[in-house]
Amino acid sequence: QVQLVESGGGLVQAGGSLRLSCAASVGTFSRYGMGWFRLAPGKEREFVAGISWNGGRSTYRDSVKGRFTISRDNAANTVYLQMNNLKLDDTAVYSCAREKWPNGLGSRSVDFGSWGQGTQVTVSS
Repeated sequence: QVQLVESGGGLVQAGGSLRLSCAASVGTFSRYGMGWFRLAPGKEREFVAGISWNGGRSTYRDSVKGRFTISRDNAANTVYLQMNNLKLDDTAVYSCAREKWPNGLGSRSVDFGSWGQGTQVTVSS
């Protein structure tokens, strides 16, 4: 069972930037697509961004396109989420997740089988 550990969250003013990291515990990381999700108080968990096993494809929810960038370093078993021009609505707990099956690139929670604990991102005005 892979373990995923997020880091990089914090408090930032609107318009600022943060870079989240997600480190995976096992070497099979490179065979799987990875995703970032977020959960805000009173809302359902929502997909933020996903990246294919080799980084060749990525996908984003519309509200973060042009502001967030997902990337990965398979040699380091790590996936990143660069978040720029943060808005108040971006406040949430951000979690990374690994696809259930190799070579996948999904955007639904059910497509992912392993989850990290999450890191809090708070955007202030």
